[in-house]
Amino acid sequence: MSQERAVPASAVPLEELSSWPEELCRRELPSVLPRLLSMYQHSDSWLEHIQILKIIVEMFLPHMNHLTLEQTFFSQVLPKTVRLYDDMMYELTSQARGLSSQNLEIQTTIRNILQTMVQLLGALTGCVQHVYATQESIILENIHSLPSSVLHVIKSTFVHCKNSESVYSGRLHLVSDLLQALFKEAYSLQKQLMELLDMVCIDPLIDENDDILNMVVVIHSLLDICSVISSMDHAFHANTWKFIIKQSLKHQSVIKSQLKHKDIITSLCEDILFSFRSCLQLAEQMTQSDAQDNTDCKLFQKTLKLCRFFANSLLHYTKEFLPFLSDSCCTLHQLYLQVHSKFPPSLYAAGISKAQQEEIAGAFLVTLDPLVSQLLKFQPFVEVVLDSELELPCELQFPQCLLLVVIMDELPSQPEDVQTLWCTETQVSEATTRVSLLKAIFSSFEQCSGELSLPVHLQEVKSKGQTEVAVTLYQHVCVHLCTFIASLHPSLFPELDTALLNAVLSANMITSLLAMDAWCFLARYGTAELCAHHVAIVAHLIKSCPGECHQLTSLSVLLRRLFFFMTPPQQVEFIQKFSPKEAENLLLWQYISFQALPAELRKQTALEVSRSGTAQCRKWLSSSRTLGELESLVTGQPYVQQTLCLLLPLLGFFIQTLDPQLISQVITLQTSLLKSEPPDHVHLAVLDFLSSLGKLFIPQAIQDKILPHLSSVFALLLADRNWLLEQHSLEAFTQFAEGTNHEEIVPQCLSSEETKKKVVSFLEKTGFVEETAAARVERVKQEKGTFWEPFAKVTVEEAKKSALQPSAKRARHELPLEEEYRSALQAATAALEAMELLLQKSPPPDWLLTKMETLQERIDKLKHHVF
Repeated sequence: MSQERAVPASAVPLEELSSWPEELCRRELPSVLPRLLSMYQHSDSWLEHIQILKIIVEMFLPHMNHLTLEQTFFSQVLPKTVRLYDDMMYELTSQARGLSSQNLEIQTTIRNILQTMVQLLGALTGCVQHVYATQESIILENIHSLPSSVLHVIKSTFVHCKNSESVYSGRLHLVSDLLQALFKEAYSLQKQLMELLDMVCIDPLIDENDDILNMVVVIHSLLDICSVISSMDHAFHANTWKFIIKQSLKHQSVIKSQLKHKDIITSLCEDILFSFRSCLQLAEQMTQSDAQDNTDCKLFQKTLKLCRFFANSLLHYTKEFLPFLSDSCCTLHQLYLQVHSKFPPSLYAAGISKAQQEEIAGAFLVTLDPLVSQLLKFQPFVEVVLDSELELPCELQFPQCLLLVVIMDELPSQPEDVQTLWCTETQVSEATTRVSLLKAIFSSFEQCSGELSLPVHLQEVKSKGQTEVAVTLYQHVCVHLCTFIASLHPSLFPELDTALLNAVLSANMITSLLAMDAWCFLARYGTAELCAHHVAIVAHLIKSCPGECHQLTSLSVLLRRLFFFMTPPQQVEFIQKFSPKEAENLLLWQYISFQALPAELRKQTALEVSRSGTAQCRKWLSSSRTLGELESLVTGQPYVQQTLCLLLPLLGFFIQTLDPQLISQVITLQTSLLKSEPPDHVHLAVLDFLSSLGKLFIPQAIQDKILPHLSSVFALLLADRNWLLEQHSLEAFTQFAEGTNHEEIVPQCLSSEETKKKVVSFLEKTGFVEETAAARVERVKQEKGTFWEPFAKVTVEEAKKSALQPSAKRARHELPLEEEYRSALQAATAALEAMELLLQKSPPPDWLLTKMETLQERIDKLKHHVF
């Protein structure tokens, strides 16, 4: 003992200090610690640094006052420790480029650095263990340098381990043992730090202090670590997330305003998507492999469990911090869409078995609907989902439709104000409008062309206690839409009426049909007075239509359907209000089925319509203007063509009663009509008439007039390149050929070898393309991508070159732009023809020539664009 006192404690060598007994360390702490801290700050040797740090932690840290640890030790040592670790990491990365089995010097250097780093992590672990063991509750301010320094070192370690394959360039095996030790040490250090941080207490009555800011820094540092280890250790990754969520909720009242919620939500959503895609990849591998690999099955189960954990974590976090998530709504919306875009029945889904689909849906997807329920009342989420400017790529359009249906199912259980929030259109800002849910449903449904045409099937429970059945997307949306309409709050009926009418008037046929089905349900579900009111509105709309258009077609179909739901007294009122005796109402009665009326009323109304129609025809025929008007009837006029389209099927129906001379005139007219290249609907009307001639016996006296023209008409129609007209032509010709007694005309209709081959192929049912289910899905995806992708810029010329021209017996889609060109050209042609007629009747005004020259200049400019 006398020898120990002979040498001052502050001058004892480091090696001797490490062997001091505990009591001596406690007694000499005040004199030895300043010397050790000074040596630590001024030493240039990594090994000496580690030696000093280990002595302080192992020999003297246990005797320090835990209330002053930050001032006396952590704040003085840890910043230098972090710099030291960063320097070692830099040197390690630099030296790794020269690592080889032949260069023993570099190999030894690298291994020494790694061993030193392991020791440094061990020293930091000692610091954490000491604080954890000596304090029951922790005030973060008293140790705030420790968590930040430890987390920095841990992240640096994990990043290096993650990038080790590229850092060591194929020579990883030379240091893999020490890298594994380094990872394990960092893993253990983080685990113990999280246990320590779980003991932190923050006074909820203090709004702002250093503890709050320090905890926020800790949470976001761990968030950074999560992004590093996500692909390294799934269990560790999940435990880190569990700690982040736990601490966020534990200190929610004091840190909720400081947390970067968007970063947390974004990272959590990214991890959900990553684990979900991994789960699907494993499921797909298992489906494709005949032999069931037990390892793959276990990995699949673990990954699916991870998906569920992340989803539940998101659900919990969203519930607690919802008011702060306004800038995360887009991320949450995209998460829902992305998940459902990769899962059956999406066209873009992975190929997995039915059993795996059910397993994933039951364990993971079920958590997404409660997430939507939580967000229903949150206005920022409503504005994201119903944004009028929302443009989604093809693969997300179907999931958007599914999401809107889920929301529609949830709304009936919500208060009126929430229903109003979703179902009313609002101007959010000058640039943004929030559309109504009903309008969004129809718009989204319209974009699901591929899913509707395939069609995809969804599982639906028709009633409680029954098993699920497969239904098409159309059935799914229609049923849920009607259910929603049945529960809609009365204050929202105007919104419903507007949405249904706009959808009925849509240029998209399937959308219009969906709206009609929903409207018919409303007519049956609602009162008789409501049905009569709607019928009257539709009738007035039809009468106000300026001419033939797709809106008139849709309204006429709707009127015909709704009329069947009217009660007899209401039908009588309708007849009185829109009496067929008045000429202006005849337009309506061509769309109403007499079958909807009771027998006596049907007979009476039919008689009135017939009398009124006959009177109008006679009035026109006896008019003094008839001859003048006949001069202007050339067959290219749209109204004349429309008249023929109505007249030809009627003539076909009464074909057995028609005079042969009239039949001859009709066929002759058809020949000249087809040579003028009329619109497609005229061709179809001609085919309708021709198919009725098969069972007609033509008298010998008039055969020479009818048969040549008949063969000419068939030849023209069979030579048409339009796939739809070609199909109808083949069907009509087959029906005629199988029924006619004039067999000699059949070969005359086949004007070329190509036409003969086409007819033979059709009759023998050859030439069909056998398309696998997978090939059909790919084709539908390509077609949908061309027609619906909002970001794709496809020119007309590029579209012509694309693979949209069908194989034999497959429908060819006509380009929308090409149809617009045709329509515009027909309008211009009709205008010129009208001008010719006017010039024949009266002298032109003085200004006409100037205007015509201006038009000629514009035509010349257009030619340059064409060529």
